[in-house]
Amino acid sequence: MTFPMRDLSLLANLLRDAAIAEIMPRFRNLTAGQIRHKSSVHDLVTDGDEAAELHITAALNAAFPGAMVVGEEGTAKDASVLDGLGDADLAFVIDPIDGTKNFASGLPLFGVMASVVQRGTIVAGVIYDPIVDDWAMGLRGEGAWLERVDGRRTDLRVASAAAPAAMLGMCSWIFMPPPLRSVVTRNLPRVGGAVDYRTAAHEYRLVAGGHYHFLMFWKLMPWDHAAGWLIHREAGGYGAHFDGSEYNVTRLEGGLLCAPDKESWRLIHDALLTSCETRAD
Repeated sequence: MTFPMRDLSLLANLLRDAAIAEIMPRFRNLTAGQIRHKSSVHDLVTDGDEAAELHITAALNAAFPGAMVVGEEGTAKDASVLDGLGDADLAFVIDPIDGTKNFASGLPLFGVMASVVQRGTIVAGVIYDPIVDDWAMGLRGEGAWLERVDGRRTDLRVASAAAPAAMLGMCSWIFMPPPLRSVVTRNLPRVGGAVDYRTAAHEYRLVAGGHYHFLMFWKLMPWDHAAGWLIHREAGGYGAHFDGSEYNVTRLEGGLLCAPDKESWRLIHDALLTSCETRAD
């Protein structure tokens, strides 16, 4: 399964075009009526999200006729859009604005994400930063890199392995159900440090670039993780569900933990997910 480099460049530029046309003109210019809640107070949508997804979807339909397009906002209106993602010959999974809470708050920390899925296998991923105007990209089997508009590239590489007490990471514990939330938050002092930037787009970019050691998520919607997981993997990292199984783009529960390598994954898994009651230390 392959995705040509020329098509990856086309996809990257489609995301940039949508950001220029639909996202950045609305940044710090949204009215109260242009920001709405979806499933909870933590789950927002704006006119920018919806307009950008329509823009990207139309461009993908024109460039890749017959391909399946799964977007976050379209799926929020019709969950059946996810049906068949694992079987499609070619599918694009889109997050028009990842970090909508930041975007709506005027915080310049959000991204545009897209992954390419062939018969259930993630073969490419792109995360565009509209503020800096660059991309993190990955192609299955061909590595991961940062790319500027002028074409200059910098390879991405995960951090070196470390003991849990020295690991810095990003942990999105707010969405975890009890009692898992209590277990993880009680265990956070066992690692070197943990933060939450409220945007998987930038968190994946940071961990793939070696600036942090680990990522921990509970919510598993494919637009939040497929691109980043592939980029992290191609940067040399290891990511798996909490039960140790390989990340599956069609799986919507079971958590996701990413680390520099498989042994680091095991160590951080045990440090954060072992309950105090069963741990002897």
